[in-house]
Amino acid sequence: MSASQRSNSQWQWENATAGALAGFATVAAMHPLDVVRTRFQVNDGRVANLPAYKNTAHAILTIARSEGLKGLYAGFYPAVFGSTVSWALYFFFYGRAKERYSRNRSEALSPGLHLASAAEAGALVSLCTNPIWLVKTRLQLQTPLHHSRPYSGLYDALRTIMREEGWSALYKGLGPSLILVSHGAVQFTVYEELRKVICNLKSKGSEQKPETADDLLNSFDYAMLGGTSKVAAILLTYPFQVIRARLQQRPNTDGTPRYMDSWHVMKQTARFEGIRGFYKGIVPNLLKNAPASSITFIVYENVMKLLRLANRSD
Repeated sequence: MSASQRSNSQWQWENATAGALAGFATVAAMHPLDVVRTRFQVNDGRVANLPAYKNTAHAILTIARSEGLKGLYAGFYPAVFGSTVSWALYFFFYGRAKERYSRNRSEALSPGLHLASAAEAGALVSLCTNPIWLVKTRLQLQTPLHHSRPYSGLYDALRTIMREEGWSALYKGLGPSLILVSHGAVQFTVYEELRKVICNLKSKGSEQKPETADDLLNSFDYAMLGGTSKVAAILLTYPFQVIRARLQQRPNTDGTPRYMDSWHVMKQTARFEGIRGFYKGIVPNLLKNAPASSITFIVYENVMKLLRLANRSD
């Protein structure tokens, strides 16, 4: 293996490591809001096993009072596992795609190639992790009002779903998930383009020329970039999150699914709830994801800096 290949391979694994740590930090900090968002998303007014919440604050207080910390952190283990694996795979696949597109190019990647890299990474991650997210959603929807035997955890959920519904049930919601690849594509494209703008502005005002563009940016810059790019992506793609959550609900006690497919969700939601139905839970989603994305990118970029410094000292 040449020195160049070793360097590229090392860079890819640095991306994966930084992504994994960033994913864990994000989930640990913001999980209660994720539980609230999921419960709002599926509450179409016709579900008997979910309490009615007035708003995000009321939901958090109600869950804390009636279910305790366990309720606020329902689905935490699959969320940690899924997020850590997803971010690691995402940054790894994204880095590899950018590296492949950068080959034999002297100029910086265009927005279109950033978009293609992000879309490619997102599709691969969705295929790998859909069963984990399905289990997380179902665990978050378990309440004292639930009539079915509750899952005791990730393993029990997977085993029960396989026994009662078959392996194909683990991929419910995969269609909207693949469409939601555009979420990551939008987020990373906005992030990369804003990053270039800020780097250019800071380099013009800097007397000393930095070694790399990253040397110009601090944690506040990364927080702003992460939060702004995440909000842009959420507003454009949120309805597909609602569709996915509703598809991934546990079937009725007689075994019939609440919704047959994505088109059924869209028709029923539009009929009974209107456009507002497609944006249920967006407030806790924004409260969770804007700061969560900032945390992710702060951790990711700073871990990458530490890894680069460690490599230089070697």
